[in-house]
Amino acid sequence: MRTKMTLRNMHFYAYHGAMSHERIVGGDYRVTLQLEADLSAACVSDELDDTINYAGLFDLVKSEMEIPSQLIEHVAGRIHRKIKEQYSPITSLTVTVVKLHPPVMGLMESAEITLTD
Repeated sequence: MRTKMTLRNMHFYAYHGAMSHERIVGGDYRVTLQLEADLSAACVSDELDDTINYAGLFDLVKSEMEIPSQLIEHVAGRIHRKIKEQYSPITSLTVTVVKLHPPVMGLMESAEITLTD
């Protein structure tokens, strides 16, 4: 049985950006994960060991968000790689990183990148 799991809009204050002041001042970011895996054992057992623990996923994303990068593409790529390395039951993964209120000469709500396989 294929199961879909979504961790939506995890919020972080992080220090990413191509401009040096962004890596000093920081900004607000949101990360969403969508994944597919066979979690049928957890549907029967009610045991945490039979599922993909979303608290562990959150901690992994938090750790990667704490590493400054110039590009949100790089951040999303690191998150994607780490999850695929550490959670082999995942058969499909989408990582979206959203930078809120990026520094542009005008108003912009957000810029986002989505990586999927």
